[in-house]
Amino acid sequence: MEHDRTPTRAWVVHPDIKSDRDRRDPVSALDEGVSLARALPDIEVIGSDIVRLPKAHAGMLFGSGKIDELRDQFKAHHIELVLIDGPVSPVQQRNLEKAWKVKILDRTGLILEIFSDRARTREGVLQVEMAALNYQRTRLVRAWTHLERQRGGLGFVGGPGETQIEADRRAIDEQLVRLRRQLDKVVKTRTLHRAARAKVPYPIVALVGYTNAGKSTLFNRLTGAEVMAKDMLFATLDPTMRRVQLADGPEIILSDTVGFISDLPTELVAAFRATLEEVLAADVIIHVRDISHEESQGQARDVENILASLGVDDSRAQIEVWNKLDLLAEDEAETRRTRAEREDGIHAISAITGEGLDDLLFEVAQRLRSVRYEDALSLTFSQGKQRAWLFEQDVVQKETQTETGFDLTVLWTEKQKNRFAAL
Repeated sequence: MEHDRTPTRAWVVHPDIKSDRDRRDPVSALDEGVSLARALPDIEVIGSDIVRLPKAHAGMLFGSGKIDELRDQFKAHHIELVLIDGPVSPVQQRNLEKAWKVKILDRTGLILEIFSDRARTREGVLQVEMAALNYQRTRLVRAWTHLERQRGGLGFVGGPGETQIEADRRAIDEQLVRLRRQLDKVVKTRTLHRAARAKVPYPIVALVGYTNAGKSTLFNRLTGAEVMAKDMLFATLDPTMRRVQLADGPEIILSDTVGFISDLPTELVAAFRATLEEVLAADVIIHVRDISHEESQGQARDVENILASLGVDDSRAQIEVWNKLDLLAEDEAETRRTRAEREDGIHAISAITGEGLDDLLFEVAQRLRSVRYEDALSLTFSQGKQRAWLFEQDVVQKETQTETGFDLTVLWTEKQKNRFAAL
């Protein structure tokens, strides 16, 4: 059975390159690299290192002394896979694999593996495969086992093609053309689905946030849905949507999205733009932050930058949520609560205990009222179907009977108005 496989013994290395302009805090970067590695199935992380470098060496990434030292370390621990938390060129990858006699995966390859393991929808699977093909097209040293793969994942980590063979670039290009055709069909279908959903007059509220911020836990708490909510990076990939009735407002569609991550390679942001398209359709965006994380501020900036790159501007209603109060010491949690109360659009909560959720949902309802507006309608007696629909939607504020029918004052959204016009 597949699950009886012995886990691959892996080591995570974070190169801390002093000359790197976008250098991150090495300790938290290594922690994140280890979390990424643990998100892969059948991987056992045996150890991890920060390797400090003045600059990257063109052919080997690391200096010869450090390469020898690491080789002895990997040999002593019987390491089969080394995950380098940063970019590695094809030449560096080949040279390091020869020197260390292990398989190498860089940050992009690792994220692609995770995306492949998590993708659930047809579109998600196609987009991962296209991103993987584009990424691997330059890496003629790798085996293209996943084109006929017999297991989950993309074949970078294991599978039948352990030997290093050159990929046939023409075969990859043909595969890309085929995938693009399939993706075009899927995207057309999805556009039809979205058009159909636009007729449903429920406002959309999207949860966004850095990966592992607790979005899926919050989603489950609010909807009662059993979305995978593990302490694992990228636990959710495809957007999950559920209907939720707000106590102080309308019925809404709540959307859980893929977690963002710093230094996400641009080709992956592009590949998953469709996954995040639900955010562009949202009436309200809830930005969930892990307030217990020491890098919470930096993570929030990363999320804001990605939202801006998607075209989400300041005019969109946004609420910031400081999650995981339950992980803070009581005095620190109290400080956060007090600060959140003083600032508009910020809520301190715990998705685990449920603290602060009533106030959060009340604000969501308030924000949605601001995107509803008042209209005056006159209906004839023969428009009974339309009148019944308005009452079903709970948008009628006032109604007066006239000689020919009814005069109504309604409070509704643009979507509801369009749906009414189509009746």
